[in-house]
Amino acid sequence: MTEVKSKINSTHGVLRFGMVGGAIGSFIGDTHRKGATFDDQAQLVAGCFSPNYERTLLTGKKWGLDPDRLYRDHDEMAAKEAAREDGIDYVIIATPNHAHYAACKAFLLQGIHVVCDKPLTFTVEEAEELKALAEERGLLFCVTYAYSQCVAVKQAQMMVKNGDIGEIRVIAAEYPMGWLATEIENEGNKQASWRTDPKFSGPSNCVGDIGTHVEHTVSYITGLEIEELSARLDNIGGTNRALDTNAMIMVKYTNGAVGTYWCSQVAIGYDNALTVRIFGTKGSIEWRQEDPNYLSVAMIGEPKQRLSRGNAYFYPEAATMTRLSAGHSEGYYEMFANIYRKFNTALLKFKAGVELTKEDLDFPDAQAGVNGVKFVSRCVESSQKGSAWVKFD
Repeated sequence: MTEVKSKINSTHGVLRFGMVGGAIGSFIGDTHRKGATFDDQAQLVAGCFSPNYERTLLTGKKWGLDPDRLYRDHDEMAAKEAAREDGIDYVIIATPNHAHYAACKAFLLQGIHVVCDKPLTFTVEEAEELKALAEERGLLFCVTYAYSQCVAVKQAQMMVKNGDIGEIRVIAAEYPMGWLATEIENEGNKQASWRTDPKFSGPSNCVGDIGTHVEHTVSYITGLEIEELSARLDNIGGTNRALDTNAMIMVKYTNGAVGTYWCSQVAIGYDNALTVRIFGTKGSIEWRQEDPNYLSVAMIGEPKQRLSRGNAYFYPEAATMTRLSAGHSEGYYEMFANIYRKFNTALLKFKAGVELTKEDLDFPDAQAGVNGVKFVSRCVESSQKGSAWVKFD
């Protein structure tokens, strides 16, 4: 990694960060802010929280920020923070999808490290450009696929890595939700409005919003690479919608394994039911996001077991991520806290001149962001071609 040219701004082991997006009332912005500060490694000092400057000022006032560090747009924020002796160490991009590329690029060009929500960009070319910029400037870049930072998911990864379930043969993963079963975007629901609008969401709604979580979680656990896929994207539940709300995807991996992915926002009765099932030659693993502290594990000829986070039989790599004793629920906020703890720790070491290891960089990086955008692009391409099989690379 090239030596970064930005100043070392942290004091007493605490990083300074800013946010683009995430104004008062933003669910994901609030989640990012709390995750970043969960372990007292970083503090929020600057922001451009909304395109509406008055809303940015109100948000900054609520959080006790210096008015001089509240900005009208991301370009102004990137330039002025880079020029300050006490400027931000990194920025969190928590806007709707359409603003990711320009905001990330503005901060990377100013030598500021970046954490961005997913999907990273609209196009593969944009995502690859951001990855190249980060690498050229020696900057850390994280894309917040937070489900990979669940303790039980890490345990599943280590079980696969250590050969506990043998060679992977079949994967079945799904992410059903029901919140767009009716046209709530016409009833003033802002989250539905921008997600169903291609100007803000990009070429896909359902695959981009939740299908990318399926792709990354499977990839993180198994390490498998997609060779080709066949997808059908449907607009169900709305007569005037331009983007998909349901997707069925078949996958072939480079090791010869096969998989099926289903993501839906019109599955009535489901909330956030991300589920990953991995079948190997010796056994299988199942993880459910709505019951995140447990893994179901089955070995040939043995009863199915339920592994519980916080117990001594978890691999050390997973045990170190555990925050509470067994039986006390860890969930969504802790996943974000884990991703930020890894990123903050890596950045503190990096700024102190410590060479980073693979373990230090165990968070979704720019390449994970590229893969997510590529997954969306290939699914859209396949669906437009009548679900034809398309190569992933």
